[in-house]
Amino acid sequence: MTVLSSGTALPPDVARIQRRTLVVLCTAQIVSGIGVAVGVALSSLVAARLSGSEAIGGLAGTAAVLGAALLALPVARLGTRSGRRAGLTLAYGTAALGALAATAAVPLGSWPLLLAGLVLFGGGSAGNLAARYSAADLAPPGSAARHLSLVVWATTVGSVAGPNLAEPAGRAFAALGLPVDAGGFAVAAIMYLLSAAVIAAALRPDPLRVARSLRAGEAGAAEPGPAGKGTAGKGTAGKGAAEEGGPAGARRPGTLRLGWRAVRDSLNARRAIAGIAVSHTAMVSIMSMTPIHLDHGGAAISVIGVVISVHIAGMYVFSPIVGRLADRFGRTPVLLAGMAQLLAATALAGSSAPHGVAQVTAGLFLLGTGWSCGLVAGSALLTESAPVERRPAVQGLSDLLMNVCGAGGTVVAGLVVKSASYGVLGAAVAVLVVAAACWLAATGRRAHLASA
Repeated sequence: MTVLSSGTALPPDVARIQRRTLVVLCTAQIVSGIGVAVGVALSSLVAARLSGSEAIGGLAGTAAVLGAALLALPVARLGTRSGRRAGLTLAYGTAALGALAATAAVPLGSWPLLLAGLVLFGGGSAGNLAARYSAADLAPPGSAARHLSLVVWATTVGSVAGPNLAEPAGRAFAALGLPVDAGGFAVAAIMYLLSAAVIAAALRPDPLRVARSLRAGEAGAAEPGPAGKGTAGKGTAGKGAAEEGGPAGARRPGTLRLGWRAVRDSLNARRAIAGIAVSHTAMVSIMSMTPIHLDHGGAAISVIGVVISVHIAGMYVFSPIVGRLADRFGRTPVLLAGMAQLLAATALAGSSAPHGVAQVTAGLFLLGTGWSCGLVAGSALLTESAPVERRPAVQGLSDLLMNVCGAGGTVVAGLVVKSASYGVLGAAVAVLVVAAACWLAATGRRAHLASA
């Protein structure tokens, strides 16, 4: 059987598994995208209304991003031990619990309960982020960006529709006695439960387990045992503990330590993580405070929903094009193109007046496309920089850092807007983006020579 590391196409049986994997992941992304988008549209406004504080409103976005960060390592750990299916089911199931808690918080008038629920709600983002890596486990060589971008793209349908469902969902659930603001969170809970059910029932066989089996077969073919017998049974998949933790029987290192070891040894892995983290921090910081900025100009929730929908469309709808560009022209050029778009976004959004809906919308769209370039190209670069045995750990570490940076960004964003202005926030984010772009450009040639 042809192996993934040496050919340009998948064996027919593995290709069938990969097609099924992509269909299942895309289906789950479409459904869960509704839940994530509803939370984005509602969380900061509902938290501000319940607490009477814009600073608490900013913490709503922080709570969800922090939750995604906290769940990144448990999802990666479970993925390492039991496969992608178990990790994704954990993520979406946790998000469903968080959405139910947020639903209950609104009629109770409890913003602390809302924030606690939003931490668990972050499991939806953790699951969506992990799903993109699941799509790359069996991707043919040189096609990782294109395959994972298809799963990123699938989020478009749910994510664009989600913010616009918040208001009608609120009216529908009002008939059941729930406050209008609680209806959107109730819809999110239903969507996350459906996503968990799709993954648990249909992501079979598990793509990571198949990838490990292929790697084990390759190792066995390359290292024949006595009398010409291969050592496939003793390959990488069979010696996961030895590969990750040293000799058989030795204590395995934790997921965080295992991921850090792989990142420490690879400049490209560090560059990928930096590109992803900065792109996400810039996007979340500006996006999380935009609803409050528009609210100051008197924008209705329906208008804010449209702006967020356009932003999310920018994040996801062009991702297959981004994936093809990253596969064709390389990861670094697409990462730098993303940084340029993020810089333009901060200039447009940051200089807008609260009633300047058109200008804010244009800035938020570019914020989304810049994020897409950073996520798709950075994720492909990271996947290619890590051996299959350590991929979940490295990817979990990346998602942890990405979301910790994003959570920190939303905290700072809330404080900056409260003490200064939305425009000052845009300028601060622009400085971060420029610094990251300069470092990525400066280290690009050295990383290329090191991997050649």
